[in-house]
Amino acid sequence: MSPRKYSLTIQGHATSLTLEPVFWQALNDAAREEGKSLAGLVAEIDEARTTNLSSAVRVWLFDRARAR
Repeated sequence: MSPRKYSLTIQGHATSLTLEPVFWQALNDAAREEGKSLAGLVAEIDEARTTNLSSAVRVWLFDRARAR
């Protein structure tokens, strides 16, 4: 599937992520499972990232799945 652009607001500013739908769904599932808002989880990933945000989200999701 082709990546899509998703918009959200984190820490008071608008941003967007370009993710394949499967990653977007996994991100939403992770936020729900961890009892966090989507924006809150993305803000945490944003604070720790060393690359662009979309890549950081993919890596975070991969690491999370691997740890399970």
